[in-house]
Amino acid sequence: MPQLYVSNKDESARMFQSDLLEVLTRVHPAVPHMIFLPVIGFMVYQSIQVAIGLAIFLFFFGWWIWSLTEYTIHRFVFHFEPKNGWQQKVHFIIHGVHHDYPNDTRRLVMPPVVSIPLALLFYGVFSIIFGSHYLPPFFAGFLFGYIVYDTTHYAIHHFRLSGKIGLYLRQRHLRHHYVEPDYSFGISLPLWDFVFGTLRRRNSPR
Repeated sequence: MPQLYVSNKDESARMFQSDLLEVLTRVHPAVPHMIFLPVIGFMVYQSIQVAIGLAIFLFFFGWWIWSLTEYTIHRFVFHFEPKNGWQQKVHFIIHGVHHDYPNDTRRLVMPPVVSIPLALLFYGVFSIIFGSHYLPPFFAGFLFGYIVYDTTHYAIHHFRLSGKIGLYLRQRHLRHHYVEPDYSFGISLPLWDFVFGTLRRRNSPR
């Protein structure tokens, strides 16, 4: 593969030769919260036009759809098999960099140059499906699921998680990084790994 990045195992060091790629792929982990929490708040406010029981259902349905989206993107987009040099470059930029430098705090959450266009795309698709009346609570739940995902992913790599749930999520994600990269694609929720048979190898040691 043509050289794209600087070969340096220092997690905080410059990685890409391109100044543009270096800027676009580094983001503080608080940035997604700063961008999307106000949007979630606005969507919740807009949800007052929907009956409260239905609004709560749509919120959690949106969160549930996000969990499926998270699994699908991680498995089929982040882990696609590149066939040529150009695809190798794209794969490295969108996810390979995280597997090579999993503890780089500035390349752990999705940068706004990617997350904002994706959010707008999903908003457009869901507006067609739900219409303007029912969209706000659903999209609030969808975006909240994304925030939970980014926060969970960061915490797994940089916090000392405790409790059964935290330890379980950390263990299975680190297995994905270092033992079984073709398993455990759900980060914030293992449900879809169970449904689609990618929870873990049956004969895999603990």
